[in-house]
Amino acid sequence: MNRKILLIVIVGIGYSQCISCKRTIKSDVECKGLHLAVRMADSEMIHFPNSSTVDFNPKGKWGYTAGLVAKSMVELWKQTGEIKYYDYAKSYADQFINANGEIKGYKRSDFNIDNVNSGNFLFDLYQNTHDDRYKKAIFILRDQLNDHPRTTEGGFWHKKRYAHQMWLDGLYMGEPFYARFGSEFNEPEAFDDVINQFVVVHKHTYNSEVGLNYHGWDESKEQAWANPENGCSLHFWGRAMGWYAMAVVDILDFIPENHPKKRRINRDCKAGGSRN
Repeated sequence: MNRKILLIVIVGIGYSQCISCKRTIKSDVECKGLHLAVRMADSEMIHFPNSSTVDFNPKGKWGYTAGLVAKSMVELWKQTGEIKYYDYAKSYADQFINANGEIKGYKRSDFNIDNVNSGNFLFDLYQNTHDDRYKKAIFILRDQLNDHPRTTEGGFWHKKRYAHQMWLDGLYMGEPFYARFGSEFNEPEAFDDVINQFVVVHKHTYNSEVGLNYHGWDESKEQAWANPENGCSLHFWGRAMGWYAMAVVDILDFIPENHPKKRRINRDCKAGGSRN
């Protein structure tokens, strides 16, 4: 009897909240659930007036955290039409990119895949402004991938100083940018390379017994954290699985539907997202 009463109370509360929500919704933005994104974005802008400092670095830097926030702000601008979000993202680019497209603080020789991710939102800035410095910066980041160190199977090392290592994070840091570049600047051969990154990572990190991918893989098996038998890290990491899933979602927007290996990406991602 107590369970029935509890169930009725829960249903009643849920219903009343739904009614309340319907009564207080004032815009299409709220109807679409974007009000939470708006509130979060507004909070970030208050806490970090300088968009380059979102990683708690008072001087700011060219890095994936600020780049991810900038990309999110651009997407929010597209959904809401609120120019303040676009301006916030653009201010990050303008702080670091000079007239020649050179990126302050960026070192190609580091071969850090994280730094490529920061260029994701530059495609949108270039489309909106046709300012060549954004295009030049995009090509500078793309050029890094030409000489980026790789595993024997063609997988990008996470960083030059992380020799022979591939991390799930790296899929998100490099591949959405690479896939979009291939789509927008007519480089179809990039799609094969992008897909191969996922194939290599999944091949070496997937554990079929639990349906998850290990966070990292060291091809050389020299790292202290690497399993001496397969080179994988000893643990799974939820955040890394999130990077993996986000990377898949983002690249699928740019990989042509008729690409022969596109289905494999979907298959591998579903395998990695389902626990036995």
